[in-house]
Amino acid sequence: MNKMKTVGILRAAAPAVIMICAIALAADTVLIAARPGARTGPVRPSPQLLGQPLGLFESHGDVGPVERPGRAVYDSQKQEYLIEGAGANMWFSADEFQFVWKRLKGDFILSARVEFIGTGVVAHRKIGWMARSTLDPGSAHASAVVHGDGLTSLQFRKAPGNDTEEVQMAVQAPDIIQLERRGDVYIMSAARFGETFASERVPDIGLGDEVYVGLFVCSHDARVSEKAKFSNVRVVIPAKEGFVPYQDYIGSNLEVMDVENGERTVVIQSPRSLQAPNWTADGRALIYNSEGLLYRFDLAAGAPSVLETGPAKDNNNDHVLSFDGKWIGISHHSPEDAGESIIYVLPAAGGDPVRVTDKGPSYLHGWSPDGKSLVYTGGRNGEYDIYRISVKGGPEVRLTDAKGLDDGPEYTPDGRFIYFNSNRTGLMQIWRMRSDGSGQERVTTSDLNDWFPHVSPDGRRIVFLSFQKDVDPGDHPFYRQVYLRMMPVGGGEPRVIAYVYGGQGTINVPSWSPDGRRIAFVSNTGF
Repeated sequence: MNKMKTVGILRAAAPAVIMICAIALAADTVLIAARPGARTGPVRPSPQLLGQPLGLFESHGDVGPVERPGRAVYDSQKQEYLIEGAGANMWFSADEFQFVWKRLKGDFILSARVEFIGTGVVAHRKIGWMARSTLDPGSAHASAVVHGDGLTSLQFRKAPGNDTEEVQMAVQAPDIIQLERRGDVYIMSAARFGETFASERVPDIGLGDEVYVGLFVCSHDARVSEKAKFSNVRVVIPAKEGFVPYQDYIGSNLEVMDVENGERTVVIQSPRSLQAPNWTADGRALIYNSEGLLYRFDLAAGAPSVLETGPAKDNNNDHVLSFDGKWIGISHHSPEDAGESIIYVLPAAGGDPVRVTDKGPSYLHGWSPDGKSLVYTGGRNGEYDIYRISVKGGPEVRLTDAKGLDDGPEYTPDGRFIYFNSNRTGLMQIWRMRSDGSGQERVTTSDLNDWFPHVSPDGRRIVFLSFQKDVDPGDHPFYRQVYLRMMPVGGGEPRVIAYVYGGQGTINVPSWSPDGRRIAFVSNTGF
């Protein structure tokens, strides 16, 4: 952002055939829907699609001379993997294990939630992620490993036939693990669910450009087999170095997640940039933006359709539904205003937009519970502050005036408070104020940059997006490793509920399900 909020301006030219590959929540079928007006033709689903027999992966098999054959099963409904493997060990100069794999070139980020099934036989049974040059037992490799006794380590063999080495981690018995490649550097990150990552890295592991990557199970006893479950499995191809924000894009996963247990489900995969899902008040659909248009995704039918917004065809990712679900407010880059973002309202089912704000840029973030007012971020005279305006238009009321960026305002369901994010004290943090702008107080005191607080329907919790400290506190860029965190509205210790590759467009707008059990968000990957 660099002090200029240019949220979600999607000006990249659309390809001749634009596809949305959607996985229905209640079916295994990969649905392909073309954007209206686009040419359609035969479609070959990407290997990334979770609807394939092994989900994200190409194949599986035993590496090394195992005595007991392993197996792998993908549950397409739960989007989980159950893997059973034997093998004497993964150590010294050769390995034995069950491997579920795909081939990848270049950099990647592999993440999953992992769990041993049963008490096990040997304390040093192993599960995790692996990248290796070949399927030979003595291949060079780098592996993110969790042992049965809780030992966690980044293990590696730098040359074929060499003895295995390792870097042990301080975190014990993590259930969230990640393996990342940046050139010849391999990074393992691990956490207990709810906590932030601890990481270790090893340089100069030359596995070659194309490697086998995947999940593994090793029993550490040739005579027995061990089982493990892998969920929230993501194979991420990150944005390439040198990409230009708001010009270059990678693909998107539109996901829903249970906030209590962290279980995630991908409902749409697309090579396009999808951003900022709202959940409709009836719980039946998600509304998101892509390439200037808004789309409605019917969760039961598993099908997207364009939401008609009249002449407003350059919408960014600041769109909000009214509490009663009857109206939607949008932020459209008006050509009559030199492309500045202007707020409009229209029926939630679609229709002609009615202009609300006279001045731009104005970026909508909240609707009052009584449906009478909107709160938004406005750029005025080089300062970005929070404003309120009648849904019918008229004069705007400035609610914040602190130096720095104030953004992301959202009402609590009782209308008493407005939550927002501000970098007025250095890092971007979550704040709140009374609905008239008084009583401004800081809510988070973390060492991360916290953005876009979203209040649960019962008014008891907030979910927000957290960037690392290496991000400018005034920026919320695309394509970074971020956390979704949750905490009580009155303050307390935030808990990580999702480990995501995303950022801009992930959760910019209110995205709780009406029952308060789930949220919707976007993660990103190349295809």
